[in-house]
Amino acid sequence: MMPQAKSLLSGCVVLALGTTLQTTAQSQPGSPAISIELNRIHSSDKGCQITFVLKNDFTENIEKASYEVVLFNKEGLVDRMTIFDFQSLPASKTKVRQFDLKGTDCNRVSRILINGAKECKVKNRMICSQSLRLKNKTDIDFID
Repeated sequence: MMPQAKSLLSGCVVLALGTTLQTTAQSQPGSPAISIELNRIHSSDKGCQITFVLKNDFTENIEKASYEVVLFNKEGLVDRMTIFDFQSLPASKTKVRQFDLKGTDCNRVSRILINGAKECKVKNRMICSQSLRLKNKTDIDFID
């Protein structure tokens, strides 16, 4: 093998190994994360009510956590994009947050996507998007 090709191949192996290690480190069950559980979605007098259970596994309080959330209809089309403000998430605490979406029919929602953290910092570090664990207690797809 030519020296240039060998060097390129070595660089690709190192890059692939680094990416694999980074992905593994982020997804390890013991590492701290923000857990968001889609706990319930049901029709209410105000439209569609969505209930989340959140847990901050970090040792530091999160003063304000908000995420951009996308709801898809049964045809797979984007029905609504909105920001859910989960407020403060104290360290090692579990919180329940509910959101009422006027004009949204819960029976038409097929999937909910966490599109990313809009606001969430601990000591000037954005931690909420990189360290996110999703759980689901409903029949609707819940993804990031």
